[in-house]
Parts: sequence; structure tokens; C-alpha cells
Amino acid sequence: MWVAQRYMRRSRTKAKLSVNNSAPTRLALLTGWPVSIAAVHDEEWLERETLPEPEQFLAFVRQRKPLPDIFTFIKPLPENRVHHPYPVQWDNVAVARLENGFSTWWEGLPQETRKNVRRSQRRGVTVSCVPFDDQLVRSISNIYNETPIRQGRQFPHYRKSLETVRAENSSYLDRAHFIAAMYNGTVIGFMKLVRLNNVARIMQIVSLDAHTDKRPTNALLAEAIEMCCEKGVSHLVYGKYVYGKKENSPVTEFKRRNGFERLLYPRYYVPLTFKGSLALRCGLHRGLKSIIPESILNVLLTVRAAAYRRRFPQFIAGVAQR
Repeated sequence: MWVAQRYMRRSRTKAKLSVNNSAPTRLALLTGWPVSIAAVHDEEWLERETLPEPEQFLAFVRQRKPLPDIFTFIKPLPENRVHHPYPVQWDNVAVARLENGFSTWWEGLPQETRKNVRRSQRRGVTVSCVPFDDQLVRSISNIYNETPIRQGRQFPHYRKSLETVRAENSSYLDRAHFIAAMYNGTVIGFMKLVRLNNVARIMQIVSLDAHTDKRPTNALLAEAIEMCCEKGVSHLVYGKYVYGKKENSPVTEFKRRNGFERLLYPRYYVPLTFKGSLALRCGLHRGLKSIIPESILNVLLTVRAAAYRRRFPQFIAGVAQR
């Protein structure tokens, strides 16, 4: 299993803006077609309230050239009430609620999940926090380079240079924790966890397919939950609970079985142009994928999987044998 926050994958930082002498806030362009949508850069990873007074910030955004069609923003989680008079659409994340401690989370897991964590221990996997150093960077690179295909799609970190791996994993180091799953002295899985006040987010969690039988991802999650409980974290966020229309995907089921649930929260969309207003009314701001019927989308995904099998037969076969 792996998760990476893809929300900013195509973002381009456009400007640094400051309102009332506050800390500069970077504006990023998320998508450019069919409408351009701007947001606060890395808003999901910032500790502070990014837009305590949205209208003041929007006045700055409206002065930008070219003007984005839509500006979108959220409030820090776990807040999930509507506070502002802007168009709202409900987004979702997967959260583990930890207010009642580790034992409550553990006892609420399905029996099979608890067995997987114990199985990992019996098969020789040890899990602990590790420093972000050259050794960890090489281990992360080794995991990235195992296969170009993960979860039925191309893995974006495959064959990246060590310098790129180091740079991309060095964000927010002042409040980041790296947890490694070790087997016979080798890192077979890792997690990057970022603290945001009393909430923690999983920025990335990846394990070697070759060691799936040892359940390293289950072990990493259990260690992260225990560490969060010890540090007084109330919620652990593990990406989205549902991606697009895939309500019953294996990823969603894995998160459910590991004690995560869906948390809905409001995402605000402020149209800045006529094109943006029209796109909001037609639902085009969510991209073309959102308006494709699920039956057709499933066919396209099947075709994509078949194309990957033909392009990377040695990797697909290797995973199937495990």
C-alpha cells in the first residue's frame, strides 16, 4: 500500500501574498483545464489558519494577472462546519479518531487486522522511528525503485535520483516523523508523518511488494497510531477515504479495516470569472473524470490495467507470484 498527496501534483507556485503583515502565503495553480483553479500552496500541511479573513486575501487574488477562474480553500481539520458564505462542496478524508487512546482504537479493529499486526511481529518485522539521513534516503529510493506500477497505476517516484528523493522527503522536517519497518536489517516499508497541532497526517506510506506477506503496512500504521496517542494527537489523517466515485475500492476497504473512517469537510469554491461561475454550475471544476459515468470509467481503468500488463509484464508477474 502507498499513499501520496496528489492534490498539488500539478501545482505551480504563482505568488507570495501577505495580508495585514501576516506571514506570506503562497498561491498555487492546481489545474489549468477546463478551468484554472488556485489555492493556498500546501494548505493541508500548514499549522496556522491560512485564511482567517478570506475576503481580504481574495482582494489580493483578484489583482493577479492572469486571474484564476476559481479560488478554493479549506479550514484546518478536524473542523467540518460551514463558516463562510461561499459555494461549498463536501470533500472527504480518512481519519482515525484517537481521543480515547490506543487501546480503544486497537479493540475496535477487525480480528483479521489485529492478526496482521501480530503476524508482522512473528515474522521478524520491527518498527521504530528513524532519523532522516542518507541511509533512510537510500532505503526510500530502494522501495521506490522496486516496481513502476502500484495500485494499478504508474508510480510517480519510480527511478527518481537520490537527490530528488532527499529533496522531496525533506519538507516540514521540524514536525515530521519517519517510521521504518525493518526485516533482517533492511527497510521494507516506511511512513512519513507530519504533525499539525493536535492532528497528524500521513504524507507517504510505502512498502516493498516483495514483503507483503509480512504485513509491514499494518505494522507501520499500528506504530503510528501508538505514537500519536502518546503525543496527544486527536486525529490521524490517511489521505482520502473515497477517491472519486470508487466507494468500494481496495484502498478504502484497507483503511476501514485499519480503524479509519470517512470525515466530510467543506471545501469552499469562490468563482472569480464568468467562466469559473459557469464551471461551478456545471460541475466542471472537479475535472472531466467526475462527469464520466462510473461504468465507462471502470472500462477505461480496465483498459489501462491491460496496457500496463503488456508494458511491464515482468513486474506484474512478479507481484502476482507474491
